[in-house]
Amino acid sequence: MRTDDAPLIRLEDYRPSDWLIDTVDLDISLHPHQTQVRALLGLRPNPAGQPGAPLVLDGDDLTLGRVQLDGAALDDAAYSATSQALTVHAPPQRGFTLTIETTLDPAVNTKLMGLYRSSKVYCTQCEADGFRRITYFLDRPDVMSVYTVRLEAAKAEAPVLLSNGNLVAAGEVAGSDRHFAVWHDPHPKPAYLFALVGGALDKVREDYVTADGHKVELAVYVEPGKAGRAGWAMDSLRRCMRWDEAVFGRNYDLDVFNVVAVSDFNMGAMENKGLNIFNDKYVLADPQTATDGDYASIEAIIAHEYFHNWTGNRITCRDWFQLCLKEGLTVFRDQEFSSDERSRSVKRIADVRTLRTTQFSEDAGPLAHPVRPRAYKEINNFYTPTVYEKGAEVIRMLKTLIGEDAFRAGMDLYFERCDGTAATIEEFLACFAESSGKDLGHFARWYEQAGTPTIVATGRYDAAARSYTLDLAQTTPPTPGQPEKQPVVLPVSLGLVGKAGDIPLKTGSNAYAGDGLIVLDQPSVSVTFTDVMEPPIPSLLRGFSAPVRLELDLADADLLRLFSADSDSFNRWQALQSVATRALVSAGRKGADQRALSATAGALAGALDDFLREQALADPAFAAQVLRLPALADIAREIGGDVDPSAIHAAHRSLAATIGTPLVPVLLELREALGTGGHYKPDATSAGRRALRNEMLGLIAIADPARGTQLAESQFAESDNLTDRLAALAAMTLIPGAAREQLIERFAKTYADEPLVLDKWLMAQALIAEAGTLERVKSLMQHPAFSLGNPNRVRSLIGGFAANLTQFNRPDGAGYGFVADIVIALDRSNPQVASRLLGSFKSWRMLEPGRKALAEQALAMVARTPNLSRDVSDIAERALA
Repeated sequence: MRTDDAPLIRLEDYRPSDWLIDTVDLDISLHPHQTQVRALLGLRPNPAGQPGAPLVLDGDDLTLGRVQLDGAALDDAAYSATSQALTVHAPPQRGFTLTIETTLDPAVNTKLMGLYRSSKVYCTQCEADGFRRITYFLDRPDVMSVYTVRLEAAKAEAPVLLSNGNLVAAGEVAGSDRHFAVWHDPHPKPAYLFALVGGALDKVREDYVTADGHKVELAVYVEPGKAGRAGWAMDSLRRCMRWDEAVFGRNYDLDVFNVVAVSDFNMGAMENKGLNIFNDKYVLADPQTATDGDYASIEAIIAHEYFHNWTGNRITCRDWFQLCLKEGLTVFRDQEFSSDERSRSVKRIADVRTLRTTQFSEDAGPLAHPVRPRAYKEINNFYTPTVYEKGAEVIRMLKTLIGEDAFRAGMDLYFERCDGTAATIEEFLACFAESSGKDLGHFARWYEQAGTPTIVATGRYDAAARSYTLDLAQTTPPTPGQPEKQPVVLPVSLGLVGKAGDIPLKTGSNAYAGDGLIVLDQPSVSVTFTDVMEPPIPSLLRGFSAPVRLELDLADADLLRLFSADSDSFNRWQALQSVATRALVSAGRKGADQRALSATAGALAGALDDFLREQALADPAFAAQVLRLPALADIAREIGGDVDPSAIHAAHRSLAATIGTPLVPVLLELREALGTGGHYKPDATSAGRRALRNEMLGLIAIADPARGTQLAESQFAESDNLTDRLAALAAMTLIPGAAREQLIERFAKTYADEPLVLDKWLMAQALIAEAGTLERVKSLMQHPAFSLGNPNRVRSLIGGFAANLTQFNRPDGAGYGFVADIVIALDRSNPQVASRLLGSFKSWRMLEPGRKALAEQALAMVARTPNLSRDVSDIAERALA
């Protein structure tokens, strides 16, 4: 269906379903091409719906076999059926049952929505609206049902049969080679949380006893032979369950919790009740096939999907406009878990890097939308950084504003009041208004208004009065459909830094809300601090207390002073980033003279030299973050318009080389002092040491290519883990020449039988910022490791290339044309992956005129393609609007 033909779904048009489905009994006989589905639905009129309304069930590419009402066949005139809907024209105005039979072909379902096969394993993906590809249904999140599922399959093909809930029966099918399993989930859920898995899988299990004494069997299912790689996922699951009990008071509520890893999956993972299905890259880990980053991601995503059991499953969304209610809230919860498990300051820095690179860029382009959008044509296109990452920041601000105790009380009230319901943002916020006694009506504007606010800060010191006045003003730029913006509530955590460190804060201003917090909820505010004995340096947005851009005109010397003296670790890191960003924005503008970088580079090198010698060994994970320059995409966004990616890249490499050259001796010395750490361990301390060593390696590779080559080759040969080997490869991608190509080849041979590792190999090459990369990528599409049908391969190679600032944005437009062609080809088989890839064009309007025109042509070519999916045509339409 083209976007032009698709209805625009509006939040204000919401009305309850006319019908409810209390119970769902599914009997599914699995077969690669002839899966038989029999659904027995227990329906009744919804008292809140329209009396006498027809029953209209959603479908997607379905063929109806038979339909019965209360066990009797319906007359042909009593209903109508298409591939997209089943309508019972005059259903009884009472409770009744409807039996629906459909036949599916999982083997040809390349969309990976509904029921499909992944490496001979049957699995499902039903969020947001995939259940309608299995049977006709009221496929909306506010229709919640109790499910009983009988699965049947050939025992040799699918010895494991899983669904939601608890296993209540299992056995052989008499007179056949088939067997069955019956699963019952006592907790009502919407259809998008339904799941099944059938296949030959290995199982890793543990017993777990919840804080309230309930025994649970935990299991992780993986492809045969890979059970040895499931240990970290199991360990992460056990730890996050205990954390959720301690921090949020949430206990698990079924007898089993199953995690299944599959190799073909459009998303990272899915929180189906009691049966989480994961992309295998977020389950499988051992030192030879997973990096430190993979271990951290597995820990976070296992936690994220488990935390959904309460924030998403027990309490779900009334409608898809409330998506941030489960996703933003659950991202916040998994960020807090990872912060407690690792380094809170380093985790915060990493999360803000992601927010700025992905969500700030989205806010600055044609795809900008509020955390709760008001309308959509394709809901799959709103699983975005705005809903997830910005949604989490909104929760974080709420906690900052009302305080930890009121926040926990509000969460407790939310769990108590909304358990078993499909809730709204308004119901969620009402719990915190009650627990805190605060009016959160103004705060709710964060859910309605798109864009990244900017805070402009100026300060002045009055020596005679010994006072310091801080002026703060906020603005938010126009975004599509929202030309005028209203002030939002901004918690600004701050300190004043003097020669001896933090200066005690004293003020009588009403805008000052406590120790180190100003609430900026008007266009501007002025706060005067008293008893300030020396001119201070303001340290604003400590801990990144609000998702905003900050304009604060501090001299480089003041920022470097904050880097050395600020008590807030985030703002220490931010101070150095600000110095580098200012220089890179200036040098990265089209036609800029990059020689001006030298003075800034000298100051940064001096500050880094002192820092590394004095503090790097004490906190290597933080030091690794400090050593990394701002991302190219962040510089492009800060420039804002007439962006020349080649100039930005040249400035970035020049600054890195100029900083790195005088630092090479200390970098070599510290790499030696850090050592290899002996036998690999995935813990945060060991990962921090490797992160710093490898960040240093990358800087050496730019500053001294010969030495970098030597170190990278040695590290690849001697390391006992993928983290260090991949870092060696990444360093070598910065150094053109035969040695690089030899290491690329060596890496491929070493990991020839490891698809998830080869994904990293593909991406490393796709990100090479050189003119030959497009041809390299085209060649790699012919490599046996690549498949356009596997989302992981596509994201690694094609998605990696689309993230390559210089080569995707080639001045000849070939990068745009290549990605557009892939989008069109993919759209025929997997529209979700295709639409996400098309999102790579989200910043095209910021480009200089030549590239901008070529990007627009590529987008227009996609938009003109006949028979586009709703997913892709929606993105193309909004990007061009």
